[in-house]
Amino acid sequence: MDKTIEMNANPLVEFLRKPSKCFTKADIIAFIREKGIRMIDFMYPAEDGRIKTLNFMINDYAYLETILTDGERVDGSSLFPSFIEAESSDLYVIPRFRTAFVSPFSEIPTLCMLCSFFDKNGEPFECSPERTLHRAAAAFEESTGMTFEAMGELEYYVIADDNGMFPAVDQRGYHESGPFAKFNEFRKQCMAYIAQTGGQIKYGHSEVGNFTQDGKVYEQNEIEFLPNPVETAADQLVLAKWVIRNLAQMNGLDVTFAPKITVGKAGSGLHIHMRMMKDGKNCMIKDHKLSEEARRAIAGMMILAPSITAFGNKTSVSYFRLVPHQEAPTNVCWGDCNRSVLVRVPLGWTSGRDMSVQVNTLEAEANNDTTLKQTVEMRSPDASADIYQLMAGLCVACRYGLEMEKEEALQIATDKYVGIDEAKKGLSKFEQLPDSCVASAKWLEKQRGLYEDKGVFSARMIDGIIRALNKQDDSNLRESAEKDSKLMQKLVESSFYCG
Repeated sequence: MDKTIEMNANPLVEFLRKPSKCFTKADIIAFIREKGIRMIDFMYPAEDGRIKTLNFMINDYAYLETILTDGERVDGSSLFPSFIEAESSDLYVIPRFRTAFVSPFSEIPTLCMLCSFFDKNGEPFECSPERTLHRAAAAFEESTGMTFEAMGELEYYVIADDNGMFPAVDQRGYHESGPFAKFNEFRKQCMAYIAQTGGQIKYGHSEVGNFTQDGKVYEQNEIEFLPNPVETAADQLVLAKWVIRNLAQMNGLDVTFAPKITVGKAGSGLHIHMRMMKDGKNCMIKDHKLSEEARRAIAGMMILAPSITAFGNKTSVSYFRLVPHQEAPTNVCWGDCNRSVLVRVPLGWTSGRDMSVQVNTLEAEANNDTTLKQTVEMRSPDASADIYQLMAGLCVACRYGLEMEKEEALQIATDKYVGIDEAKKGLSKFEQLPDSCVASAKWLEKQRGLYEDKGVFSARMIDGIIRALNKQDDSNLRESAEKDSKLMQKLVESSFYCG
């Protein structure tokens, strides 16, 4: 049996006996007939990053065929106000069959699918974030001969009434077990539901952040995904946020993905791990070391880092997280196993030794190929990001590094590298990340040509992002908010449900 099918939590994969990327319209109809599905939900993230939903009643199978083939029209100006004028606003939404899953929340049996946007001419909508990512992935593969894969670390706080029992140690919640961690079972339920929607999860755990305030307990959690083709990785993250919020509401809990919810406590990021694949091999590693290609890709991220924040940090509060001593980056640099750098190279099982046999002495030497595990991690983004734009921006940055003259890229990577001894001395010699939405907008304007190259980002989209960031008018806001607790609280409340 195909190992990608066996034990898969998505009911469609189990029923159809094929991976989701192979779903066809006939498969969808067969599942609907067999399982008594009565409704279809079209789902699509809008400019605010949150999923929108259009419900269809299956009146008969002729109508079902029409829905699946022709899609439906929607008001684009309401979904993308920065990119579309009301006078010419209609868009089509067309379902992507590979994203189909059974809603874990609907009492009426409902099949859900993510959709793509098309314009009046039947062409993909140029400002669609999902289509932008598609163009970025295609340009990357065409230029490099490799495919770009990614996975996300989704951090969030769960909030509930404090019963005073088994209090957690402030800011010491990392991998805590119950009863000191209060929401491990809720997180496991989230993981199970995300898996049903097609999400491929690596693991989940409680995170560093926890505190009590005004009779409430705040506990930070994380769910991390497995590497996937970058478009699939983005889809899974968007759906995961939708699942977590719905489950929280059902359980009488509150959840926030906001980058910062109070001063002095751990913020929540959306770290993105990346790898480059060719012929089933991970191009990030060679001879048990980070490969030349990986270092060149990192060089591209070093150059474009200041403008990547325009996609990955879209609220003023995002920049309250990017401060020293909070395990969040502030400088444009990279290093091994260092959580203060912008791009981290995590442990990658490169020793070549079977550690399991050393603690399980009855086992034989496994000699597993662990090279697929090596990734590099961008640590600046948070969940205010448009996930598709963010992934596209990272894809562009890595491609740019690989398209540069090789020696120049390798020299940039060398210059921006932080060794362990240097990290202890501080990182002040490196450039700083932007400190506001306005600063990020300036960098995006300066570097926009690299994103617009090969038609990946449309000029119209870049213009809209710059306008939206400048509207925050937050050039000196971080400094002011640090001195004014009421202003800080107002800003936190405004971004509490961002993304």
